[in-house]
Amino acid sequence: MRYMLLFWIGFMALGSCQNSTLPEGFSNIDDYLPDLVVELRYATDQNFMGRKVVGYDQPQVVLTTDCLKALKEVQKELYTMGLGLKLFDGYRPQKAVNDFMQWATQAGDTLTKRQYYPDLAKSTLFEAGYIAERSGHSRGSTVDITLIYRQGPRKGQALDMGGPWDFFGPRSWFAHPELLPEQKRNRTLLKDIMHKHGFRPYSKEWWHFTLDNEPFPDTYFDF
Repeated sequence: MRYMLLFWIGFMALGSCQNSTLPEGFSNIDDYLPDLVVELRYATDQNFMGRKVVGYDQPQVVLTTDCLKALKEVQKELYTMGLGLKLFDGYRPQKAVNDFMQWATQAGDTLTKRQYYPDLAKSTLFEAGYIAERSGHSRGSTVDITLIYRQGPRKGQALDMGGPWDFFGPRSWFAHPELLPEQKRNRTLLKDIMHKHGFRPYSKEWWHFTLDNEPFPDTYFDF
């Protein structure tokens, strides 16, 4: 069953976690976006691995402060349209990326193939660009994100993007040719508003955006 984890982000690390324990330049999400909807599926079994990801045992959702400030401007503009943001993932420690890599080498573990990569061999996910040894998420300024309704009968629901988050295949490509007109408009709206506020998209994942002027372009954190 699909379900959502709504985190009141704050003091959720071992013991009492203060912002001062984060690397300089990072902040908690609720310092800037306290009403952001977060569906952190890597902290559950509702993801392409079918289990909780290493590094997400006691999740404290953070991003670089620069990224959060830019997202705040995105959210502010979306509110004028009756829309908002939902975050699937933000900062991702390198240990989680290493867990992805180890999973990808386990040929016999295909529990989630039908749902997440039905048309690809697991061994090709690196070559196809869906899993990498280094992730922009580990630099702290990359987000997996979508749009939701904030008003009306569909309040809280996600806009139809023509494909689910973290699906490995052409349907996730921004320019997938078989999208319905509404799905294409929704993807374009997300892409345009994120680009307007300083984010660049990833062509193979409609949900994936990285801050153009990210403060740590060459640093992959593992805190």
